[in-house]
Amino acid sequence: MRTLCSSTLIGEFFVIGFAGLVAMQLSDHSTATVWTVCGIAMALCLLLCGMIGRRGGLELGWALQGGLILSGFVVPTMFFLGAVFAGLWWASIHFGRKIEEAKARFAAAQAG
Repeated sequence: MRTLCSSTLIGEFFVIGFAGLVAMQLSDHSTATVWTVCGIAMALCLLLCGMIGRRGGLELGWALQGGLILSGFVVPTMFFLGAVFAGLWWASIHFGRKIEEAKARFAAAQAG
């Protein structure tokens, strides 16, 4: 699960950076405001990569997904991209857990 979730977060890191470039041109917000918000979100993506296995890590990831969807109010395309990444986040968690269960069953079968 950790690998799949981290891959999703790294993809989001780049999308947030590109969305910041678009937001500078399309929004009425100052450049400093755009990059402060984007910088915090990008840093959160990187920090969450290390927090996936820890308590609260997945919940913070869901909060980030919600924030990404809400960023569509500044850059309308982000409604779509945020929904796509929320789906990827769900799939990373869902299938990651299935992979971990399969690995545990395989290890138990090898030991027994």
